[in-house]
Amino acid sequence: MAILSTLVSWKDLPAVGACVLVLLLLAVRAGIKRRQASVGAATKPTAHSTKTSEKDKQPGEWVPVDFEYPRLEPSKEHFSTVKPIPYRPFKWGDYHITMGIRSMPWDEWFEFDREFPQYHRVVEHRFRTRGNRVASVHPEQPGIVPSGQAAAEEFMYEVSEYLSRRHPYVYRVTRKPVSKKPDENGWYGEGKIKTITLVPFNETYDLEKDEPLRVARMLVQEDFALMLEGTDGRYYLQAGAVVIAGSWRLEDKLGMPLEDIHISGNVPQYQTKLHTSMDRFFRRFPLDKPVIRNNYSVQLVQEPQTPVPDPDELAWAETMNGSEDTSEFERAKHINDQVDATPAEHAKREGYPASRTNTPVTPRTVRLRSERQTLRRLPRTGAVVFMMRVYQTPFEELMREPGVPGRIASAIRSWPEDVARYKARDAYEDILPLLDQCHQEQIEQGLVKEDEKKSNFPF
Repeated sequence: MAILSTLVSWKDLPAVGACVLVLLLLAVRAGIKRRQASVGAATKPTAHSTKTSEKDKQPGEWVPVDFEYPRLEPSKEHFSTVKPIPYRPFKWGDYHITMGIRSMPWDEWFEFDREFPQYHRVVEHRFRTRGNRVASVHPEQPGIVPSGQAAAEEFMYEVSEYLSRRHPYVYRVTRKPVSKKPDENGWYGEGKIKTITLVPFNETYDLEKDEPLRVARMLVQEDFALMLEGTDGRYYLQAGAVVIAGSWRLEDKLGMPLEDIHISGNVPQYQTKLHTSMDRFFRRFPLDKPVIRNNYSVQLVQEPQTPVPDPDELAWAETMNGSEDTSEFERAKHINDQVDATPAEHAKREGYPASRTNTPVTPRTVRLRSERQTLRRLPRTGAVVFMMRVYQTPFEELMREPGVPGRIASAIRSWPEDVARYKARDAYEDILPLLDQCHQEQIEQGLVKEDEKKSNFPF
């Protein structure tokens, strides 16, 4: 007080006090902003490496990158309380074939919901009955592309790190001691994960001993494929766990380059609309910009007479495709021939049961099968992870959703002939008049407007 009194008179003290208070508030505010900026910087992905510039990089060359995954906010939701996300990725009007990608939020790499236990049972049954046919690593293709084993191991650790941080109430991990070698540690300099426990299912996996593809697949609801760049600049499917794909098999595609996967699968307009843009996307795909896309198909299923492990034909669309053990050549020929074939010819074709043509087409037997697909590049091996999360919804549920019956009927009718063939429209198109009727009833009830043709894609 003595020092202050030598500078100002007592009557000036209130004004001085106000000035001091303002200065203190400004200082506190500046400090908060600095801390916010620091936190913001920590949540952004960072990547450091000694690799050559992108222009100098040769096809098939990848130097490991020191990449830090953005910090994750632990989820407070347990999957048992989460409803399946109602993806409805179809639109009114004309059909367009595009990649249709958008940015993926870092905390949404995986999606979980209350159907996880059923998916888990199906996946466990598939591993037990089909083994390496649904999860496998392709060996090195000498001079072209390395084995997918290193990518599979990296992916398993990335999955375990993410899950234990994003969903700590569901996944519990043990770690090794911190190593003096940074590349032998886990995320953020912590010890490398040794075991991970899926707590609700009481299942523990040893990351040093168990098979990486199976571990990663048993932990989540997504299928995945690991693509590696070859010396010819093409991306090869060198490892994956494709367990519930429905209409394609890993054993047919493993080791193939990207374009052969699509061409052999009779993907409509791939050569004219997708080939160039897809190749360019994979070549330029950066570490720090993961993406999402959605697609859909329609599936006819039989109502099981007795309990079965997979009543909705989630893993394999047997009603549509016949036996999963039908050769790829026969299945591909079936896709190409089905438009011109009569119902009798369909029923007679070897490997394709009459169930495809004699299963009643009703809201209970027709399913919307939608996929949320994500792509992310891994920092150590440079592999591109393509993940597929399948959602199935009976049409009897869709028909109760305002605006959806009319929209999906419009979408199905909009398919060009090659797309209609690929999506096997002839198997379930008898549902269209019922969708039209539901749409008209929704208009009469005031749930939708007759001229309303908008949607919030992909919902």
